[in-house]
Amino acid sequence: MWILGVTCFMSLQKLARELDETARQSAAMVEGVTQALEVLADKSRSSEDTRKEAVSIIVSALQWQDRIEQRCQNMALAVRQFALLPPTAPEAVYDEIWASLILDELRVPALSGVAAHGVHGEAELFWGQSQPPVRS
Repeated sequence: MWILGVTCFMSLQKLARELDETARQSAAMVEGVTQALEVLADKSRSSEDTRKEAVSIIVSALQWQDRIEQRCQNMALAVRQFALLPPTAPEAVYDEIWASLILDELRVPALSGVAAHGVHGEAELFWGQSQPPVRS
């Protein structure tokens, strides 16, 4: 019978935290779309201003979706690599896998789950600036 090593368990705990953060980011994205719909439904606003604000909110939500997709792809890659490791793999190997990921918030331990402590509803939630990440 194979029992998960402590190191593997710790990496799975980190993965669970990151999945929780991804779920929170997904909910924030949905809140953004809901906010855009509320803006569009507000009859007390001029149509031009309403459209501009709603478009801005929707663009931000789409940028959030892109970041969430990148997080999921990075975590899936890590899990696939974890699955190839023997049960006796040292902690350093797990750390190397996390360190090889593209997104700083997953790669750098000090940034793990850091977006959860930011200002919600802003692009800075994900990037620390108002520009979305560049995808290659």
